[in-house]
Amino acid sequence: MSDQTPALVVDGLYKRYGDVEAVNGLSFSARRGTVLGLLGPNGAGKTTTVQIISTLLPFDRGTVTVLGKDVVRDARALRSEIGLTGQYTALDEYLTGYENLEMIGQLYHLSGADAKRRAHELLAEFDLVEAGKRLVKTYSGGMRRRLDLAASLIVRPALLILDEPTTGLDPHSRQTVWQLVRDLVARGTSLLLTTQYLEEAEELADDIVVIDGGTVVAQGTPDSLKTQVGGARLEVHLAPDSKATVALEALERFSTASAELNADTGVITVPAIKEPRLLAKVIRELDDLEIGVEDVRLREPTLDEVFLTLTGKNAVPAERVEPVEPQKA
Repeated sequence: MSDQTPALVVDGLYKRYGDVEAVNGLSFSARRGTVLGLLGPNGAGKTTTVQIISTLLPFDRGTVTVLGKDVVRDARALRSEIGLTGQYTALDEYLTGYENLEMIGQLYHLSGADAKRRAHELLAEFDLVEAGKRLVKTYSGGMRRRLDLAASLIVRPALLILDEPTTGLDPHSRQTVWQLVRDLVARGTSLLLTTQYLEEAEELADDIVVIDGGTVVAQGTPDSLKTQVGGARLEVHLAPDSKATVALEALERFSTASAELNADTGVITVPAIKEPRLLAKVIRELDDLEIGVEDVRLREPTLDEVFLTLTGKNAVPAERVEPVEPQKA
C-alpha cells in the first residue's frame, strides 16, 4: 500500500435510527501519519461515526475505507489494523494491568509468548511496570486511561481511534495522554480523535472536521477555521469615564466590521484589519484623542468561538450515549 493512501476516507455516509438521521451524508478524509480531530455538539453523530469506522456498526449508504480497505468487505482484516479507545475504560478490574494486556493480546490471536512480550513492552512504554503488578481496581483514573490506551496498541494499529480519551482526567493526566499521542504520531500512527475539549483539539489535531446534525459544517486546520469566523479581534478596555462614542468611531478605522461596546465591562471589540504595527497605531490614535485605556490587546479567535459560531451550541455539551446497534453475524 502506498504511503499516499489516506488513512481514512468517509464518503456520503448515512445512518438512521428509526426516524432519526444520526449521520446524514457525512464526507471527510484523514491523511496518514496525522491527527484528525472530529468535533461536534451533543448528538452530532460522532460516536455513531466512530463505531462505523471501527467496523462495529452497519450503516445505510455510503462508503468508508481505512488504509484503502472497505470497512464492510474487509472488516475482518481491518480489525487487526484499527485500535479503539472508547470514552470509558474497557478493563477487567479484578485482573492486574499485566494480565489485562496479556489477555487482550490473546484475544487478538497472538501466541502466548508474543502476548506476554507485548504486555511487558507496553507496560514499560506507558510507565506502568510497577502498577502492572497490581489489580486495576486500585488504579487512579489517569493510570486506567494509560492502560486502556496501551491495550488499544497491542497489535500496533495503523489507525488509532481515540473517542474522548481524556474525559474526566485531571490536567496532569491529560498532559500525559497528550504526550503519548504525540509520540505515537511521531512513530507513524494515524489518529482519529473525538473530544469535547477544544483546547485538546487545538493542541493535538493537524486537521479538524466539525459536524452538526450528522453532516460536515466546516473542516480545515485549526488556524484556517479561525480565519473562517473572522480572524483576529482587537480588544480595547476603556478606562472609567472615557469617551466611548469617540473611541468607537476611532476604532472602526481599524475594523473590518462594526465595533461593539460592552457597556458592563467597558471593553470594545473590533474585528481587526490586517496591518503592520496595528497595536502601535491604535494606541497612538487613542492617545491623540485623549481616550484613557486600561488595556489593548490583539488576539486570535479561540476554537470555542469557532465552535459556537459554526454550530450555535456550547463547546462542552452534556453527555449523551448514542444508540448502538449490534453488528450482525
